[in-house]
Amino acid sequence: MTWPQVKRLVPLLLIILLHIGFIYALLNGWLYQTEQVLPKAEQGLPKEVFVSLITVDNTPEPMPPEPQPTPPKPVPVVKQTITPPPVIPVINRTPSEQAITTPPVPPQPPVPPQPAVVAPPSEPVLSAPPMPATPPPPSQPKTVSTGVEYLQAPVPEYPPLARRMGEEGRVTLRVLVNETGRPTRVDVQKTSGSPRLDEAARQAVLHAMFKPHIEDGRATTVYAIVPITFHLDN
Repeated sequence: MTWPQVKRLVPLLLIILLHIGFIYALLNGWLYQTEQVLPKAEQGLPKEVFVSLITVDNTPEPMPPEPQPTPPKPVPVVKQTITPPPVIPVINRTPSEQAITTPPVPPQPPVPPQPAVVAPPSEPVLSAPPMPATPPPPSQPKTVSTGVEYLQAPVPEYPPLARRMGEEGRVTLRVLVNETGRPTRVDVQKTSGSPRLDEAARQAVLHAMFKPHIEDGRATTVYAIVPITFHLDN
């Protein structure tokens, strides 16, 4: 009998011995004598019997795994390659009977000098007519920075958002005025620092009317420099 089997039989033998002792006590009247010793007030109380059950684990213990043999390490096979010796070509320097011989070239007689050929006189080459001169590009309009007069002066409107944000400054505009005094193009030459003020000044100048610029007795197109100032006080 192995030791694991003995360990499983010990709890079972203890349970059997406890049952035999309990039956022996009942047969000999030990429990009855205990009831007579107790006072009468306690004889009517139910008696408590404590029974402890011991569970026996019949699950066999797992056997330890048998050690697996270590497989032998594979021995690498080294393949040897045999390189054949280089083949040295044999050159036969002996002339063969079928060799082709080139006959010597006979000398050529001298070539007499050829008479010089005189080329006929060439005809005069007619030159192409000169291209007409391109007209000069039109001159840029004159820029007028002083003496700008209005028939209807620009009235800029202060943007409400710029007023609430406390924006003010001076905008310098470059205006192209045609012969009739109408502004055809307005560019911001120097910004005030606020895009809202710049655009308000530009729109005001576009709706203005200038006095035509007279030069040599006739109206001409000019660039006029117009400053617009925005102040929160006015």
